[in-house]
Amino acid sequence: MSFSRPVTRAFSAASAMTGQAGRALALWSARRWAVALAAAGASALAVGVPTDVVPNPLFGRSVPVQWWNYPILALTAVLGGLVIASYAGRRRSPQGGDAARRLGPLGLMSLLAVGCPTCNKLVLVLVGSSGALTVWAPLQPWLGALSVVLLAVATVRRLSGEVVCPAPSGV
Repeated sequence: MSFSRPVTRAFSAASAMTGQAGRALALWSARRWAVALAAAGASALAVGVPTDVVPNPLFGRSVPVQWWNYPILALTAVLGGLVIASYAGRRRSPQGGDAARRLGPLGLMSLLAVGCPTCNKLVLVLVGSSGALTVWAPLQPWLGALSVVLLAVATVRRLSGEVVCPAPSGV
């Protein structure tokens, strides 16, 4: 039995969904792009301020920001902004749901990924301060990458649905 056919079909389906997501973005109004920009900014602040990736006087870090924290934060903000804006101007479907409820776990993953490993109380309780640096810190880039991949999948699936099965506009 060959595994190449299922893999080829999976890549073909992913390619089709990505194309549909691109078409959906091309159809967006200026209002939805403004919502996406505002939501991306809010996402960047919601993740970046408490983790001190975005410097601020309220929070601090005992471990310096790593180079990979910035791309994870930027991708989380952009993808989160796109998904949140995909809900703008649409009527809620019966199965629908709220964007914040659906994106919450992915935002939390990004927050844990870019946060200071020794500032996270839960990590300190579970593995201690030395474990935070030797066990948790090396896992953070992988957690961040996983978070971005899952958020990208959510974004593509959400946007491709606008082309394949469009909902009526709300307002």
